[in-house]
Amino acid sequence: MRIILFLFTLTLFSCGNTIYIVRHAEKEPVQAGAAGMMASDPPLSEAGRVRAYALRERLRHEHVTLIFSTNTTRTLSTAQPLNEMLGRTKIELYSSKKDSMDLFINRLKQVKKRNVLVVGHSNTIDDLANKLCGKTVVPGDLKDTEYDNLYIIKRRGRSYSFKSGKYGVRTE
Repeated sequence: MRIILFLFTLTLFSCGNTIYIVRHAEKEPVQAGAAGMMASDPPLSEAGRVRAYALRERLRHEHVTLIFSTNTTRTLSTAQPLNEMLGRTKIELYSSKKDSMDLFINRLKQVKKRNVLVVGHSNTIDDLANKLCGKTVVPGDLKDTEYDNLYIIKRRGRSYSFKSGKYGVRTE
């Protein structure tokens, strides 16, 4: 009986992974009167590019094998340094629209034994973290000036634990 219990426990806990969630790094300010892509999809600022490399360094030894980003310049550029370091050619895209978020969260829950980075936006990463954990762990949308949060969600079997950290140069 002990062997069966041990094997069950080993199986349950070996199905774990870690999901790292960050907001995109600092973006270029949108100039008054800007139109088109620059207005709706600005690139990273110099501070943002530095932060993207800081994210790469922070996650260098975390065995991330899957990267998700929304399809914006700032989120893709935040994920790109880690993606390149890993020798990957593709960042998986997801939609941050409310009607697609539950589908994406279910997709994340299906990822087994692979550590994941998710790059999102100030108004979506709280939803991701809270819905993955099944409770409020991030109380709401991030302030416009917050870029240094690193949310770490560890899954063991069917349970999720949450830890909040920082990376890069402190903001605010």
